[in-house]
Amino acid sequence: MSDINSNIPEGELTSKWTKYKSSVPLVNPSNKRTIEVIIVGSGLAGASAAATLAEMGYKVKCFCFQDSPRRAHSIAAQGGINAAKNYQNDGDSTYRLFYDTIKGGDYRAREANVHRLAEVSANIIDQCVAQGVPLAREYGGLLDNRSFGGTQVQRTFYAAGQTGQQLLLGAYSALERQIGMGKVEMYTRHEMLEVVKIDGKARGIIARNLITGEIERHFGHAVVLGTGGYGNVFYLSTNAMGSNVTAAWKAHKQGAYFANPCYTQIHPTCIPVSGDHQSKLTLMSESLRNDGRIWVPKKKDDNRKASDIPEDERDYYLERRYPAFGNLVPRDVASRAAKERCDAGYGVGASKLAVYLDFKANTERYGKIEASKAGNHNPDKETCMRLGTAVIKEKYGNLFDMYAQITGENPYETPMRIYPAVHYTMGGLWVDYNLMTSVPGLYCTGEANFSDHGANRLGASALMQGLADGYFVLPYTIGSYLSKEISVKAIPTDHPAFAEAEERAVGILNTLINIKGTKSVDHFHKRLGHIMWEKCGMARNEKGLNEAIQEIRALRAEFWSDVRVPGTADELNTELEKAGRVADFIELGELMCIDALNRNESCGGHFREEYQTEEGEALRDDENYAYVAAWEFKEGVNFELHKEELKFENIKVAQRSYK
Repeated sequence: MSDINSNIPEGELTSKWTKYKSSVPLVNPSNKRTIEVIIVGSGLAGASAAATLAEMGYKVKCFCFQDSPRRAHSIAAQGGINAAKNYQNDGDSTYRLFYDTIKGGDYRAREANVHRLAEVSANIIDQCVAQGVPLAREYGGLLDNRSFGGTQVQRTFYAAGQTGQQLLLGAYSALERQIGMGKVEMYTRHEMLEVVKIDGKARGIIARNLITGEIERHFGHAVVLGTGGYGNVFYLSTNAMGSNVTAAWKAHKQGAYFANPCYTQIHPTCIPVSGDHQSKLTLMSESLRNDGRIWVPKKKDDNRKASDIPEDERDYYLERRYPAFGNLVPRDVASRAAKERCDAGYGVGASKLAVYLDFKANTERYGKIEASKAGNHNPDKETCMRLGTAVIKEKYGNLFDMYAQITGENPYETPMRIYPAVHYTMGGLWVDYNLMTSVPGLYCTGEANFSDHGANRLGASALMQGLADGYFVLPYTIGSYLSKEISVKAIPTDHPAFAEAEERAVGILNTLINIKGTKSVDHFHKRLGHIMWEKCGMARNEKGLNEAIQEIRALRAEFWSDVRVPGTADELNTELEKAGRVADFIELGELMCIDALNRNESCGGHFREEYQTEEGEALRDDENYAYVAAWEFKEGVNFELHKEELKFENIKVAQRSYK
């Protein structure tokens, strides 16, 4: 069935990566000094790749649209990072991490890539400790772990509620060291607008200096995109406001296949929407599901305060429906369960679109432990709650503070209110085993590619994949390609291909400026987000998706005739930046709906209402849809489907069960 080659090495699954590393072509040190690599994005995937490739001797140019690599959205990943270290001696292993990830992704990920990810996970932790990342430790000095959804072991390493920030500072320090040594040229406040191809290979980019508006040409023997996900296609998401799909989408329009675009992750633990004024949503880390119990009242439309509802009138619905995993079911399962309860009339809060996340039981449990340690073996409830609150504060303090600042409620005293929201995107540019796209010389790492998470990502695996790709995978695989490019001299940027790509980029900017319509960029973005959330969000169906495709096409036509972008292209112009990004989101939104309509099954984050079990769970069709949907862009915003068959030779494919 496959009409594209994923270049997976032959041999046993457990030895593929080891054999690959020992036999892959290399570039000798003197040749590395003549080879230039462009890296777009400086989050965990981009910064780790840039630092590592520079350390190896390559000449690196790194681009980000923020004012510093430290501002990358990786900073917002709060909960932790997975690794199969088995410190708790609770049965974890490389194979179990591999199995949990494949199962968590509803059997829609590539076995070879996922096993490699599990293999290198332990190395990531060692690397980060060596960099000085302050991961949490137990009393005896060993690194601590906590639980995340979709697993029955504790394998998530963390640094309080700011793991992403601390890991990014580690990667940033490594990157800054290489910048200081002159081995990396860092271009902040630059946005990639085009990929430059020469003789079919990626040979550079066109970038816009966001401060001056100047258009720049940059050559590279290879180009690496580490530009994050596209959740902001929904307008309201947990993503940073600047997060966008433009770099990946421009690569797509130059021949890079876009894989599984309809696989969107809805995170169950977000602060609910409070009104039309909002421009983004705030994530409460999945780590809170370690110690928080999720419930709704057993009575419909119950308007009592949470504290006034007695235990026997509370429905701990995840514990009831999924006893084996309870509150730690995967994100897609927890999100759909919350939606089902709210749709049935059991939601809480003013909007009734929320459920409770309650820490009282575990606060009291921690308090009893602390009291016992102090010799008090019969503490009263007040003592338990006081001592337990201190433990909760140490583990999750900044998250609780953030909730209090946003909602005005004290989560130590009253349960948090949460509701699902768009978070991560499992789809992205199609890449082979080497992380190369369908365009030779164009690589893609981290959330920007599709490769490791199938139809649903397990919590704490985003940081794992980003750092695995940057520190341990790409440095090997890109060398295989570059070993054949050592005779290629740096191509001058006055080459016709650079001029043509720049002309395309400038043409789009000028068109946007000159429309001079009546509606703002945000007006169109909000309308797109509404269509996507209502018809391609937590649940999809054939009728809604067909309607969405037509509505998005009409929206695109209206955008290009009536958007208003003030200012000029040759200056700082944030509205122009947004306009280009929203134009790409509109085209992507159409493809997401086409992909969702084409996939007549439910799997992971893709829930087609027509395909569900009697219990309301996702119903896969392995006979017809066990493939990666890789879409090729065609002239006139059309798309052609290519299929990569998924073969499961080491795992028994089954209906997912967390009961």
